[in-house]
Amino acid sequence: MAATVEGANDYINAFLVDTEDWINADEAKKERLLNRAFETLTRVFPEYVIPNKAVYEFVNVLAIAYNDTNRLNKHGISSFSITGVGSFNYKDTLRVEDEDLIPRESIAAIEEENGVPIGGKRIRRTVL
Repeated sequence: MAATVEGANDYINAFLVDTEDWINADEAKKERLLNRAFETLTRVFPEYVIPNKAVYEFVNVLAIAYNDTNRLNKHGISSFSITGVGSFNYKDTLRVEDEDLIPRESIAAIEEENGVPIGGKRIRRTVL
């Protein structure tokens, strides 16, 4: 069965803790986030079956990453303020790809569904 917004609502409300960004998103945004989560997982793990649980874990992370505040950070804004409301300063910008945000829970669900160890670490180059 394909992942659905209704299924994501049920799963996120039952099992996840930080749910405000998903709950506050309108239905169209939820559908876009769900499509993005599934597309990213199938691109990163093309040889594996992607279970709904993996998509639902990841879609909540994407909802947080693309909320109003973090969306600005993702676009490279380092700080902003709203007079009388607050000031936001980001230590580092969140300029990462969506696949870098895949939670360990999603990877574990894919491993369980397919009966294979995938591992959650990716090798990256670092300049010191």
